[in-house]
Amino acid sequence: MSVNDTIDPQAVFPDFYTNTAIKTLSGASRWTVSGRLGEESKGKAPIDMRHLLDTGGRVRGAWSRDEQCLVTLDDLTEQLPNAANVAYYLQATTDGLIVIDIEPSCPAVISAQLLALPETIYSEVSMSGRGYHLIVPLPENFHDHNAAAGKKVLREEHGYYEILLEHWCTFTRRPISHEDWNCVHTANEPEPEHASTAALYASLAKTAKATGTTSTTVHTSVETPEITGGEEIVSRTLDGADPRFKTLDDFAGDASRWEFSVLGTLYNEMRRHLVVVGYLRRTSFSDGDVAWLLFEAVQQVLPPRSKHRERRNGRPFLLDRSAAMVAENRRKAPGRPGPTSGD
Repeated sequence: MSVNDTIDPQAVFPDFYTNTAIKTLSGASRWTVSGRLGEESKGKAPIDMRHLLDTGGRVRGAWSRDEQCLVTLDDLTEQLPNAANVAYYLQATTDGLIVIDIEPSCPAVISAQLLALPETIYSEVSMSGRGYHLIVPLPENFHDHNAAAGKKVLREEHGYYEILLEHWCTFTRRPISHEDWNCVHTANEPEPEHASTAALYASLAKTAKATGTTSTTVHTSVETPEITGGEEIVSRTLDGADPRFKTLDDFAGDASRWEFSVLGTLYNEMRRHLVVVGYLRRTSFSDGDVAWLLFEAVQQVLPPRSKHRERRNGRPFLLDRSAAMVAENRRKAPGRPGPTSGD
């Protein structure tokens, strides 16, 4: 078959496309492929599939994890049948599934025990050919561990494997070899933490470190407050921060990390304008005021995506992320005096 021939992915990878777990995920518009974003790119990143298809092949990183950049699996299969892989943005609480990513460095005896997990619905070889991906149902003890709340990944202490909860998963669609399955069947009695998905989740969740600072430590008013000099601060901040913004490609297409980086740039720029305007107007600004000002500024920088319409902790998503930025900087320098120390 020539390189220009179109394949039928469903015929080439039947174990993948007929799998019940994959069918469960297939209808969500969170599918794309993983590839290089440029000649100088060292690794692979999720591609903006909508842009790729609409422009006839132009490649850029997926800046949103929904239908603005991504497609269903059926659309991906039809439009790009020769794709070398498929990538999916997993949301465990929505999908009801988690992915166990077993690294090539994982000792064979542990890999065999994990491959033998009784709840596994789908399994495959990873891109390196020496690791594995497993899809399993959300364990019944998923909500029993507060330290794991909000985590996107739970990692084993040696890095041998990890549980993906809200994360990109790149599927090769290649089934595990008979030799590896033979190792599973001849494996010794598994360690207690490898005996079931619930036990595995509990072992990693118990060692997860709870987030030290959360956005809820910064209180914001329900309605947009009247902040003396607020418009001037936002305008000065945007003018000063603009040349220093990083791009989505700098974060391999990870929109959340990029957005928080933008907030960080805005925050660092805003600090000096808070001092100057606060001095000139004889006023001070609370942490809640600063969160609102960051919120006003960041909306003028970021392209809209559906996640921005969601709410976190009872407030708009980006306002909550702005509050998280203020809280994080307060944690790093709790005693720092300045204009943000008001009520």
